[in-house]
Amino acid sequence: MTARTDRVDELLRQEIGAIVARDVADPRVGFATITKVETTPDLRHAKVWVSVIGQPDERRVTVAALQRAMPFVRHELGKGLRIKRIPDLHVYLDETAERGTRVLQLLNELGEGAAHDGDLPLGETLPTPVARVHHEGDEPEEPPSAVIPPKPRARRRSGSHGTVPGSKAGSRPRPGRRR
Repeated sequence: MTARTDRVDELLRQEIGAIVARDVADPRVGFATITKVETTPDLRHAKVWVSVIGQPDERRVTVAALQRAMPFVRHELGKGLRIKRIPDLHVYLDETAERGTRVLQLLNELGEGAAHDGDLPLGETLPTPVARVHHEGDEPEEPPSAVIPPKPRARRRSGSHGTVPGSKAGSRPRPGRRR
C-alpha cells in the first residue's frame, strides 16, 4: 500500500462510520463498527470491514443490511468528500474480536487446567474481564526496579576562562591538541 491509499482508507473508514451512525435508519443495522477499509490502488473498489456485536444470525443480517445501504453511503460520500473517484463499497464481517476472545478463552482454560472438549459456545463471545488470581507456587511479582536517570551534565558558561588567546570567545581547545 502507498501512503496515499492509506490516507484514503482511513478517511473512508471515518466518513463511512459517521454516515452509518448518523444517516442509515435501517433497524437491522445493530451495533456495527467500521473497523477497516481497504481500497484497491485504482480506487475503484473498497472492502469495508465491519465488526458487529450480537448472535451469528444477527451479524449476518446486519452485514446484509449494510451491504444494501452502501449505494446510499457512497452517494453521501460523494457529497462530502473531495476525491476524484468514490469506490464501490463491499461489506465484509470482521471477526478478529471473536478470534481474539477465543484465544483468551483457550488461554484461560489452559491456565485453569481445564480440558478442552471441542465444543465451542455459540453466541456472544465478548470477553469478561476477571481479576488475576495468584496460586501457590506462582512466582511473586516483583515491583519494577526504580530506575534513576543520570544527572544531566552541567553546561559550561561561555566566557573567557578556558580559551586560548586569539581563538573564538567561548571555544575551548581540545585535549591533546595544540593550536
